[in-house]
Amino acid sequence: MTTVIIDYESGNLHSAEKAFRRMADEVGAGEVRVTSDPDVVRGADRIVLPGDGAFPACRKELFDHRGLFEAASEAVRDGGRPFFGICIGMQMLATRGMEYTETPGFDWIGGTVEAIAPDDRKLKVPHMGWNDLVIDHPHPVFEGISTGHHAYFVHSYHFRVDDPAERLAHVDYGGQITAIVGRDTIVGTQFHPEKSQSTGLKVIANFLRWTP
Repeated sequence: MTTVIIDYESGNLHSAEKAFRRMADEVGAGEVRVTSDPDVVRGADRIVLPGDGAFPACRKELFDHRGLFEAASEAVRDGGRPFFGICIGMQMLATRGMEYTETPGFDWIGGTVEAIAPDDRKLKVPHMGWNDLVIDHPHPVFEGISTGHHAYFVHSYHFRVDDPAERLAHVDYGGQITAIVGRDTIVGTQFHPEKSQSTGLKVIANFLRWTP
């Protein structure tokens, strides 16, 4: 079994690679590879898409790496492989992003990525730091995780989903902020699981064991 982390030159992959390899060893989930080869992505058993920075820049980098998005789409949308988007990798699942300019997303999960606008003006943007998760809908990635477990966030935009059933968890930050989305074989976290200590490692382990 092989889990691939897609390398499209968007962010430092070292922490994610280390966390996924650690948990793959613990749960017996096989090999974890970092790759920019579409053929490797197409043949993977599980796919992880990280991302740091701005939505338009990340999307451009991904699509500039010819064949990577198409390979991931073929594996996930056509082949039913489990997919995990992290931070901007999760946001790109949306229909569109509104950071700087309107940018099309994958439209795998309907919704719009919008600027965070807390009701409380004392709350700073970017939303940065630890927040307690509120579980909205049960999912296999939540095994051993419940409302009140905390995760680490760094972002100025958030994913407003069209279908409330596809928002699996949120946090409160001057209003509700989507923390985890999911449908079919797809999940995504706004927070960085590799930086979220025990909660993040549990999410990674649960994803690696998930057989949708």
